[in-house]
Amino acid sequence: MAVSVVRFNLVEPGASPASLGARYRAAVEMAGYADEHGITTVQTEEHHGAGNNWLPSPFVFAGAVFGATRNIAVTVSAVIGPLHDPLRLAEDIAVLDLLSGGRLVTVAGIGYRPEEYALFDVEWKRRGRLQDEVLETLLKAWTGEEFGYRGRTVRVTPRPFTEPHPLLLVGGSSRAAARRAARLGLPFFPSAHLPELEAYYKEKLTEYGTEGWTMMPTEQTPLLHIAEDPDRAWARYGQHFLHEARTYASWQSGDVRSAVRSSASTVEELRAEGVYRILTPEQCLEAGLDNLVLHPLAGGMPVEEGWRSLRLFGERVVPALGG
Repeated sequence: MAVSVVRFNLVEPGASPASLGARYRAAVEMAGYADEHGITTVQTEEHHGAGNNWLPSPFVFAGAVFGATRNIAVTVSAVIGPLHDPLRLAEDIAVLDLLSGGRLVTVAGIGYRPEEYALFDVEWKRRGRLQDEVLETLLKAWTGEEFGYRGRTVRVTPRPFTEPHPLLLVGGSSRAAARRAARLGLPFFPSAHLPELEAYYKEKLTEYGTEGWTMMPTEQTPLLHIAEDPDRAWARYGQHFLHEARTYASWQSGDVRSAVRSSASTVEELRAEGVYRILTPEQCLEAGLDNLVLHPLAGGMPVEEGWRSLRLFGERVVPALGG
């Protein structure tokens, strides 16, 4: 059965506080609708200092979603580990894990924007070592036992709901990320379809004598919008997708591998690429995708159009996925 995901990053260029607040509340309401209609996962992410208001606080948003839902999982993909205090991060994830009954999935990456590190006065060159410390600290903290941390003995409470600990994956597109995951016995989340990196991770699992698994995007994991008339929707709303695509392109250097990678400079080029797709419900089902990722509020999409897309997805796509 296909996995169904609703993605939110709450981007809205030039938004007023009132407009952005309405968008945040709509996203939580959409998550509730998704939960009621059998959608598997809400996916969100973390970026800082973006001029278009990209969500910087995914765990705060996750808490709001958990308060409005009962079954749906929330995947934070990804948290930028080195930008967080390890002990506080352990506490926040434990509380969300307890609150949700184990519905939080955290993918820990190191990010790819030096300006985010500069914002928090964190040294870019130390990001690998900092990520090691974050991950090692989380695993120790969640035992509820005392452990050594930066020259002192600490203990973190409360213990999480999930045993042995909340689901934590190591994200990235580098061999260093794969090695880090294997060494710690954590599952690996490549940021794109990278079978050669998955093979390397498995080699390292054997070398370290640890166990793990891979959650990797499929070769084609487009971001979807559902509409009765795709031509009309591209004409009216294509600029929202183009804004997001160009934002990503401006952030990603040549060595960053991402499932969302576009070189388009016009809406027409973006449509031809297929990274973003506007489909009818019937076309969505006919596409035969293993992972259906709906992006109803992409790039500042009007909230009412986001709702139209989500309702078509929830009422005419999702019920047919298990058939």
